[in-house]
Amino acid sequence: MKDPSIPDLCLTKPTAIPYDQVTRFLWGDKVSGEVSDWVYVSSPKMHQIVFGMPSGGWFRHSEENKTIFGADILYYVLEGMLAMSNPQTGEVHRVNAGEAIFFRKDTWHHGFSFGAEPVRVLEFFCPSPHAGTAQTYARTKPNLTQLKYGQDPLLGRWPLAQKETSFTMRVLREADVLWRLEGDRQQVLVGILVSTEHFTIGKIRLLPGQSTGTRAHGGDLALYVLDGQMNVKLPEHDGPSWFEMKPKDGFFVPQGTRYEIHNIIGRPLEAMFGVAPQYLP
Repeated sequence: MKDPSIPDLCLTKPTAIPYDQVTRFLWGDKVSGEVSDWVYVSSPKMHQIVFGMPSGGWFRHSEENKTIFGADILYYVLEGMLAMSNPQTGEVHRVNAGEAIFFRKDTWHHGFSFGAEPVRVLEFFCPSPHAGTAQTYARTKPNLTQLKYGQDPLLGRWPLAQKETSFTMRVLREADVLWRLEGDRQQVLVGILVSTEHFTIGKIRLLPGQSTGTRAHGGDLALYVLDGQMNVKLPEHDGPSWFEMKPKDGFFVPQGTRYEIHNIIGRPLEAMFGVAPQYLP
């Protein structure tokens, strides 16, 4: 059942998603805070958005908009600085631009923009809200009324007590990436941030003149251009087969569809990707 709290957007065929055509959506209310969303992909398998808050902005939860979901979630910070808290445990994490934070089902979460500039965050959410994992799921949970924004028992014992801690959220930095070389004739560098039974999220980098070769996945693919120019080729598609995407643009490829990524300009291409449910075909 599709969650009523998200826009009615369901992609089923390969689709270019230019930034200026992305669906805009305002999440929240006066109690939870209001957050600007740019909804790129919301298929039955993959949900990918960008959300933004001004400097000093925040989101918490309310009775109508609870922030506890039945899904794996990864936030990749594009701009600014994001502080994330689990208000049930009191843990707080700082996530800078180029870093990510990952958490799983049944994790309460609040977010705060503590940088001098607005924060923009790329979000991957699986299983998709189309499976009832967002507000439909959240409203089955009792509301959290006691909020913690610190772990007082650790005061006077830090960092000595570091081994005792068990966080519900994990910040992912460069040292945490699982690197792969992919491709038959010309290998490209692929970094995996997270891979679970629900999704695989990572980053791909192509040097000038490089291409991935023809590939496919065992799930829906959502791409987001970070830097450079991304050309996507669909060698077996009945229709347009060559697309050009700029930073902030996205691209959707359904499960099993064969595609190629090319970098035909004189500087590197970097793009984020999410595949749900299975990365390998």
